Amino acid sequence: MNRASTIVKAKINTLLNRAEDPGETLDYSYEKQLELLQNVKRGVADVVTAKKRLELQTTQLEQSVVKLDSQARQALQAGREDLAREALSRKTVAQEQLQGLDQQIKGMETQQEKLIASEKQLATRIEAFRSQKEVTKAQYSAAEAQVRIGEAATGIGEQMADTGLAIQRAKDKTEQMQARAAAVDELVESGALEDFTSGGETDLDRELKKLTSGTQVDDELAKMKAEIGAGQAPKEIER
Repeated sequence: MNRASTIVKAKINTLLNRAEDPGETLDYSYEKQLELLQNVKRGVADVVTAKKRLELQTTQLEQSVVKLDSQARQALQAGREDLAREALSRKTVAQEQLQGLDQQIKGMETQQEKLIASEKQLATRIEAFRSQKEVTKAQYSAAEAQVRIGEAATGIGEQMADTGLAIQRAKDKTEQMQARAAAVDELVESGALEDFTSGGETDLDRELKKLTSGTQVDDELAKMKAEIGAGQAPKEIER
């Protein structure tokens, strides 16, 4: 089962490698980092908002402390110590709340500073990643184009090689046909190969025909000489 699982994982990994586009993967990673940066910025905004609320509550409590102190003084002047005591009691509670709010605001400020520092650091890293991403994508595109050009050049080379072989075969066949034609002519002239285009005549027939033609010419020439020698005037040859 472990072996089968390893084979399946290897097959899946191979398919994923074939389907994976480095450019798309880098863009996707960049988008995820931008989302993370946006989350950090929202965190900073939330902390600032919470701090502003605490500061607003602090302002209200400070105003309440001043008011309660004034009311306590008025109650004493009016001879109402009980009311003065109640006002001072509320003032004490408000002051305790102010101390708690001050601590919370300081904590918010510390958290805000950390988030802002993280935001700046993350923004710097993302910008560096963006630059590296574009460089890597450009390098990948250049390498991919080079591979395609190389593959195309290889295909052209194979086609040219096939063309060269075809031309060489054509030349070889042409030379063979020329040599064969010359051999046939030589055999026909030598009589070793009978020429069927001569009407079925053999070499002996052709030789006898030559002798017969020569004898006829000699007979006609002798006849002409005899006629001239008998006294007949020769006629001018018409031109």
